[in-house]
Amino acid sequence: MNRNIGKLIQMNDSAFYVFDIKELKNRIAYLKSKLPDVSLCYAVKANPMITGEIMDDLPRFEICSPGEARICQRLGVDTEKMVISGVYKTPAFIEETAADPDFKGIFTVESMRQYDLLCALSEKYGRTLQVLLRLTNGSQFGINASDIEEIIAKRENHPGIVLKGIQFFSGTQKTSLKKFARELSHLDQFLIHLKETLGYEAEELEYGTGFPVSYFKDEELDEDALLDGFTGILREMISHPKITLELGRSIAASCGRYYTHVVDMKQNKGQNYLLTDGGMHHIVYFGQHMAMKHPFLSAVGKETPENGTSWTICGSLCSMNDIIVKQAVLPDIEVGDVICFEKTGAYCMTEGIALFLTRDLPALYIQREDESVYCIRSTFETEELNMPEYERI
Repeated sequence: MNRNIGKLIQMNDSAFYVFDIKELKNRIAYLKSKLPDVSLCYAVKANPMITGEIMDDLPRFEICSPGEARICQRLGVDTEKMVISGVYKTPAFIEETAADPDFKGIFTVESMRQYDLLCALSEKYGRTLQVLLRLTNGSQFGINASDIEEIIAKRENHPGIVLKGIQFFSGTQKTSLKKFARELSHLDQFLIHLKETLGYEAEELEYGTGFPVSYFKDEELDEDALLDGFTGILREMISHPKITLELGRSIAASCGRYYTHVVDMKQNKGQNYLLTDGGMHHIVYFGQHMAMKHPFLSAVGKETPENGTSWTICGSLCSMNDIIVKQAVLPDIEVGDVICFEKTGAYCMTEGIALFLTRDLPALYIQREDESVYCIRSTFETEELNMPEYERI
């Protein structure tokens, strides 16, 4: 067992996360080596807590809320690296950002209303604003191709708006090269169409690939082959915009580990149960339906034998849904032992129902490349968030 982990276990009597920055930076280096023809963008929503550790390693950060923007500002992320995205940007936030003379980033356009507002703000403040037009995938995100064509056709009416290109995202955990090929062919043809019919050549295509992460032991993914195949598809495109890939879980997932203590053990009607001080309010794996898939986990400091005991691991919430995994084979487990769940660097920390039952939020740590460890958030008691404070209005 890593000595730092042993120290953190002694320091914490409840669940906590550790984000390994060496693993994180190795992951970024791997993606850059496998995707030499593109620029990478980190989706801050995947894990805002690691943004400051990689702001010098990546050229762009996708910001999807005013809160994420404030985090990036406080961390000192260069505004030239920011793309202000998200299906709903409050008008006040858009105006505040557009009016800031130090903001050099990009806005995405999610609706004609957003575009009209950006045009008005450009005129109001005498500022040039850069935008990416988000092409819808048929969901609530983005705008229709016809809307994009209308904006481009009338672009001379708004000289303060720089139309940098197109943004597109269609989902996550995609493993099919055929699907990537279809999407990129569609985007390629659209860019060609814009050039031929409107004389507009997109400078950039920002593409949310939705690259997969192997969260479970029964999943097989040849990532080298997938990324090599994806690069080959990019090279077959006829149009030649700058390609930016927006990635979240693909960058961050592998750097995180979640540690939770065994607090009780029982057998109900022949089923072995382990109760932990964590649960679904802390940890969510994408695709973990009915807790039947087995994430990568281990009992800290104990080797798991092939013929160990099967346990259903549950959290501390008063909900029958609070099952992390069923029939996980573990060694001789005791109350007080710690279970480590791997690949929890993306979304797991933020997608859980954190305020349910007013349980504490877990402490967060980073371990840097020199193995120094820092607490980036102490255990946070949530009763203040759920406690009513009466103020007559």
